Amino acid sequence: MRRDIRLILVFLALVTGALWAQTKAAAAKEELQRTTGEVGQYGGRLVISQRAEAKTLNPVTAIDRPSREVMYRTQADLIHINRVTQRTEPALAKSWTASNDGLEYALRLRRGIRFSDGQPFNADDVVFSFQVYLDQNVHSPQRDLLIARDQKITVQKADPYTVVFKLARPDAAAERLFDSVVVLPKHLLEKAYHDGTLGQAWSLTTPPGQIAGLGPFRLKNYVPGEQITLERNPYYWKVDAKDNRLPYLNEITFLVVASEDAEAIRFQTGDTDVISRLNSENYALLAKDQQSRGYTLEDLGPGLEYNFILFNLNDDTRGRLPDIARKQAWFREVKFRQAVSAAIDRSDIVRLVYQGRGEPLWAQVTAGNKLWLNTKIPKPARSLNRARELLKSAGFTWNKDGKLGDHNGQLVEFSIVSSSSNSQRMQIANMVQQDLARLGIEVSVVPLEFRSFLERVTQTHEYEAAVMGLVNGDVDPNPEMNVWMSSGATHLWNLGEKKPATPWEEEIDKLMEQQIVTLNYPARKKLYDRVQEIVADELPIICVASPDILVGSKKNLGNFRPAILDPYTLHNVEELFWKPK
Repeated sequence: MRRDIRLILVFLALVTGALWAQTKAAAAKEELQRTTGEVGQYGGRLVISQRAEAKTLNPVTAIDRPSREVMYRTQADLIHINRVTQRTEPALAKSWTASNDGLEYALRLRRGIRFSDGQPFNADDVVFSFQVYLDQNVHSPQRDLLIARDQKITVQKADPYTVVFKLARPDAAAERLFDSVVVLPKHLLEKAYHDGTLGQAWSLTTPPGQIAGLGPFRLKNYVPGEQITLERNPYYWKVDAKDNRLPYLNEITFLVVASEDAEAIRFQTGDTDVISRLNSENYALLAKDQQSRGYTLEDLGPGLEYNFILFNLNDDTRGRLPDIARKQAWFREVKFRQAVSAAIDRSDIVRLVYQGRGEPLWAQVTAGNKLWLNTKIPKPARSLNRARELLKSAGFTWNKDGKLGDHNGQLVEFSIVSSSSNSQRMQIANMVQQDLARLGIEVSVVPLEFRSFLERVTQTHEYEAAVMGLVNGDVDPNPEMNVWMSSGATHLWNLGEKKPATPWEEEIDKLMEQQIVTLNYPARKKLYDRVQEIVADELPIICVASPDILVGSKKNLGNFRPAILDPYTLHNVEELFWKPK
């Protein structure tokens, strides 16, 4: 009996050795990328919570955060932005060169690597992917990034593993564009594209075998309303320092939870392993149990989110919304906006709303963006006297009851809308209400369901002022073009402008157009520094505060390196592993 067992063990050892040799031989033909993290061990599952259910696994149409959080664990890009260093690095493209005029990029692809279904990857997949993203009939959100001056990026296959991109104009951040465009498997999606059904492809109910990507994981199963589970991609193209193929984890499960508070509770009780986007209140509650519960919280400092007050400066309200149009005479007066800014106690907002885990803001770039922050922007303390001087010089007066009126004798009063689902922004709105009351301005705060709030701000323009926030997906200014260009789709204070409404908006347009074609970083920064100065002076939005990035993980999760660029915690999911307790 013992002899039989020994023979079986020898046989298994030989088989395992043979398989390992085959794996090594296959890997030798693949141009794999070696990572520098701690060498881990295989096995285990990572459980993460989401506040909403993913809507799709289709990278061409996905716009909601839950879908993208799941999807980007299954997909890969050509050139990657390292979330820690904030700089570009090789990914599916092992190297690239740019022409001297910045109009042409030649990307050399990794040879021998495969999609998660085992099919080979080559230049045909890249050309097909960009054909899809650039097709206006597909309505991909990536299309706007790939068009300049109404001209598309052109993509050509030079050989099976070289792709040449030609730009309509120089783009100082062209390398960074490739981070947001994942490569699609032509062999699986070409038919749907030609049939006009690509937008409906890869739903949550699509069988896992019909979905493939180049990311570290692939779809395993989906339980409606409850969870999505991904499994390890055995063909992934990264290895660790000892040539062990990544990822280490067997599975990742995304749980759907009801709310931000429920998310914190699930993490506290050990049901989930990682938590991201904590608010300061839940961070403080969880911090009490760090030692006893076996997890660690981290405050990463300011991220790239900027929260602000927005006055309605849209010019389509005349005749349609007469009461709003009347009040816009105040909002368009820069001294009025400057007075509102001077009256806001930003330090108090950081102290009370974020419990000190945030920073005051006077322009749109936060301290988290070390590459582009204009450190010379003035940071004046709250001054009600300064606010009163500005209002007086603009023709406003106070009645005997201390109420502010305009030159027509109309009392200055307006409403601030915000999303009821964001408790911190609602609190900011209430604090602004109290600050402006000290100037004799009567403000009412109106909470709205998120979709209704967004519709009013971006479509009907039935609002007077709003508290909201934006998060730049990158430190580079270019993803913010749509905000600061007068024709931009998210030029929130006056959407749909045919031309710049003011001289300072015209100057911003010229600066943003100039910086995008300026290839020298110091020269680019000087241009964007000026944009920040204009925003701080003219106040198309009144920036008030940025929250810190607050995250947590179980203590024995190896290679956990959170960053201030989204995704904060899962950007290196292929390297995460469980250490022995």
